[in-house]
Amino acid sequence: MENSPHQPPSVDVSHIRVVGVIGAGQMGLGIAQVAAQTGHEVVLVDASLELAARGRDRLAASLGRLVEKGKLAADARDALVARIRPVKGAEDFGTADLVVEAATEHLETKIKLFKAADAAMKPGALLASNTSSISITKLAAVTSRPELVAGMHFMNPVPLMKLCEIVRGVQSSDQTIAAITTLAQKMGKTTILSKDIPGFLVNRMLIPFLNEACFALQEGVGSPEDLDQAGKLGLNHPMGPLELADLIGLDTCLAIAEVLHREFGDDKYRAASVLRNLVAAGWLGKKTGRGFYVYDEKGAKLRPAI
Repeated sequence: MENSPHQPPSVDVSHIRVVGVIGAGQMGLGIAQVAAQTGHEVVLVDASLELAARGRDRLAASLGRLVEKGKLAADARDALVARIRPVKGAEDFGTADLVVEAATEHLETKIKLFKAADAAMKPGALLASNTSSISITKLAAVTSRPELVAGMHFMNPVPLMKLCEIVRGVQSSDQTIAAITTLAQKMGKTTILSKDIPGFLVNRMLIPFLNEACFALQEGVGSPEDLDQAGKLGLNHPMGPLELADLIGLDTCLAIAEVLHREFGDDKYRAASVLRNLVAAGWLGKKTGRGFYVYDEKGAKLRPAI
């Protein structure tokens, strides 16, 4: 895969054999899957060994459905799952050549996880965050290896979406950016490179768009269905803005909007009240079965929720 003129040259990443993943939620499991698919051993961490093991079991069940449909060979599924090892905590990252943090979009939580991972990792190992908007520079500053830290922002769902946004912190070395870029490309991703600015490239564009759809909804400009049809048929997007917000997670959308508003100090980034209210109600989208729409147990959209 060719690099863009703004990306570092490809480097040999054969030394990256073990990938640690922090977070066994939707994004973390997706990252674990694409890493295991490319032959890496994956060390999977969550708040407990039980939660990490449950995450691997969910992934195995999801891949099992692909086997049933004839889209994946059973032995390939078994080999992939076998390369993912749930562990108790960050203290088990001693063998990892790269650790990717994919926890909740909350600065203090990420700082705590970065400190724990950094303390356990061997010298020279790389540390990355899948953050959607939080400063890579701030996260790097709490570690003993700031030059070895970068952003590795995968899109949701990770196994299907082709893009990975590489984020260069102030301290990130050229070698670190080159290695993480090459690794993402080895995982089958097309990469783009962003400066460490709130929202980076993707969410700097996306969140204001989703938030404006929320404002249009709360002002009665259109129904959820009409707004989403406008996005799909009028803008040629594969999903409407409210459907996409439900898929991302309304709590994540709100967290990113708040980062943009706080860091830029511009009211154009303020979150719509309807978004704040849904998050306050615990209606976070598909992952909770209710957001802008109501979903069944399999995640199929049933009807508008508001």
